[in-house]
Amino acid sequence: MQYNSKAYRNARKKGYRSNLETVIAKQITKAKHALRYETIKIKWIDFAIRSYTPDFVLDNGLIIEVKGFFSTADRRKHLEIKHQHPDLDIRLVFENSSRKLRKGSVTSYATWCKKHDIVYCDRVIPQKWLREKLVSMPPKLIEANLESEDSV
Repeated sequence: MQYNSKAYRNARKKGYRSNLETVIAKQITKAKHALRYETIKIKWIDFAIRSYTPDFVLDNGLIIEVKGFFSTADRRKHLEIKHQHPDLDIRLVFENSSRKLRKGSVTSYATWCKKHDIVYCDRVIPQKWLREKLVSMPPKLIEANLESEDSV
């Protein structure tokens, strides 16, 4: 991504970190969901207690993370959070889920998500996600599960 691009600069002016986040925010607003951007923190345990701030929370409690580039550290973090907080429904919106994990890899972001049972989509939140019934709204702060030390 070019951090000088006009789209990136416009996204930053609106308070987002990428143009794709701006697009997703517009879609959420148009669907008449409340716009909750980076409103919760999820604590998780690595070698220390860390916190993760997902991008969006929908009215039905779904947590949405928008990803252009899905780094090794991001993949590891999402696996740990899924393991430590199995009750959370975190879904990924990729700019391009057919992008490979690294140069020369046969594994795409989509393949990786399927392997790890993580729900994902490309560029736009599916209407099905927006219409799902309320599961439960996550609290503003989700504490680390100190009992799952086998994850470190």
